[in-house]
Amino acid sequence: MSDVVAIMSMSLDGFVAGPEDDVMQVFDWYFSSGDVEIDTGGSDRMTLKVSEPSARHLRDLTPRLGAVLTGRRTFEVAQGWGGNHAWGPAFVVTHEVPDGWPRPDSTVHFVTDGIESAVRQAQLAAGARAVGVHGADTIQQCLNAGLLDEIQVDLAAVLLGSGVRLFDHLVGTPAVLGTPTVVEGVGVTHLRYPVRNR
Repeated sequence: MSDVVAIMSMSLDGFVAGPEDDVMQVFDWYFSSGDVEIDTGGSDRMTLKVSEPSARHLRDLTPRLGAVLTGRRTFEVAQGWGGNHAWGPAFVVTHEVPDGWPRPDSTVHFVTDGIESAVRQAQLAAGARAVGVHGADTIQQCLNAGLLDEIQVDLAAVLLGSGVRLFDHLVGTPAVLGTPTVVEGVGVTHLRYPVRNR
């Protein structure tokens, strides 16, 4: 089965969003850390402007991904990615399918029977490529269930002080990770850890 990879930008003090779900400070490096332009693709296209090391990191990561798995909160904040996520089919773990969804010509799917089912569905959709996992709660659920193969953290050079923590509510800790790969960008350090205890 395809690898399941947590991918998040995080502040140095461990937050992925501020108190009001503001993510711009931890994602600012995507838009202002350099002059290399990268088109994200998907329905809700963006042009990133990053440093050359970050561009190499993203060019290595993106082709590896065949599907995305996330929670309802991330889906809402991202406004459903315009119906089609740039990484491929999106699987949203939720208790209830939101009004107006699913939509015609959309590749967003809603999973109401738990994280294990969502991971299986995303892996089937991804085929030989990896499943990218977004959202603090979804990443925590995957980690707690032993479903993550890798954790990629884009460590932004900012201290938020409060907000949504990436690694709250963990069970079975300490969890020993493998030796990281480190890419130094501008205003961000890209860390990639294999998850050893599965």
